[in-house]
Amino acid sequence: MHSSNWREVMRYFSTFVPDQKTNPLHKPTGAEQEAMGKFVAESIARGEFISGGGFLPLNHGCIVRRTNGKAQVIDGPYVESKELVGGFAMLEYPTREAAIEGAKRFLEVAGDGECVTYAIMSEEECNDAQAAAA
Repeated sequence: MHSSNWREVMRYFSTFVPDQKTNPLHKPTGAEQEAMGKFVAESIARGEFISGGGFLPLNHGCIVRRTNGKAQVIDGPYVESKELVGGFAMLEYPTREAAIEGAKRFLEVAGDGECVTYAIMSEEECNDAQAAAA
């Protein structure tokens, strides 16, 4: 098995959850859009940003849940706005510490709330995990 830091770069999936004071359905002002555009452009230039965007309200999407072998569409009620995820990003960083610093920079632009960031397994790590479980 590989150690957790064997790769030169790790991919991360990050979500932004605005705090209770922030309305996730708020349309950004021109200045806010400009600041986020600058942040994304700088992240692309550093080779960190792969993809991302903001989310529409859940009624534009769906929740499909499978229980006991049966899939069903959940038509609401949906979570309160204070629990809505505002957006996502696919990112690359060389270390966990760099991912933390990237999240802090993002929050300086996005405002109060939290970034929940997951490290994504590489194909080799997935194969190692399957071999260890066998």
